Amino acid sequence: MLLAAILVSSSFIVGKAITHGLDPAILTLIRFGLATLFFAPVLAAKKLLFLPPVRQLLGYSTISATTVLFFWCMFESLRYTSAVNTSVIFTLTPGISGIYSALFLKELLGRNRIWALLFGMTGALWVIFQGDLNRLLAMDINHGDLLFLLGCFLMAAYTPLVKKFHRQESMLVMTFWVLCTGVGWLLLLSYPKLATIDWQGIEFRIWAGILYLAFFSTIVTFYLTHLATPYLGPTRVMAYSYFYPSFVLAINWILGNGLPPLATLPGILVVSLSIIVLQRGQARFANDQNTP
Repeated sequence: MLLAAILVSSSFIVGKAITHGLDPAILTLIRFGLATLFFAPVLAAKKLLFLPPVRQLLGYSTISATTVLFFWCMFESLRYTSAVNTSVIFTLTPGISGIYSALFLKELLGRNRIWALLFGMTGALWVIFQGDLNRLLAMDINHGDLLFLLGCFLMAAYTPLVKKFHRQESMLVMTFWVLCTGVGWLLLLSYPKLATIDWQGIEFRIWAGILYLAFFSTIVTFYLTHLATPYLGPTRVMAYSYFYPSFVLAINWILGNGLPPLATLPGILVVSLSIIVLQRGQARFANDQNTP
């Protein structure tokens, strides 16, 4: 999960580097299309490549709508804000997802998850407003941060929707068809722009970035998460997203991009504490469950 968190963290930096080279909807379409092509041979080898019933396809389409809009918001927002800001804001997603589950699936949030949500919200707000109370009171928020926050509210619905529509089929099957239906949504969204793209004029670094996002940040991270979930449980797996800001900072520093303003660092530290709260809380819950 640490490796998966590093790969996801790198996607914010790669996305920032390539988002000005291509329309966000086209970028997302190519990413989903390539990921679908990478997945197809895996399903074919396992004899799982078949058309599901219409009702399941509708469920997959609902799930993919949230991811499509999230990635569009991500690429568009990175034109106006930083990779660090988006990675910190993304840490709100597990908490928002927990609220959705409590409201619509009647799941209990639990004290530790509520504390982690409060930590995460506090840290994210600190980073967004750079520790300036006056900016917070005036709601002086960057357009990109606000757009990505909207995307996080959409992405937070992903896990509850997966739980709602999952019918005991392989997660490989569900992921493949979520990607396929996502390609359908993206074709509808980007169709008017496809004819206007100068495909031969797209820089090599843009193609390289898209390939990286499609393979490492989509296929590999899914596989690693799929392997880790039976051992750690969904809550502890989800908690690894709280490492994203720290990893983005480290990768940026290694690449020579420097560090963000010092005023944002306390917020990043508070967000990082959230994973400790969630991990300890989940471990205590597991011990209580195993006590006779």
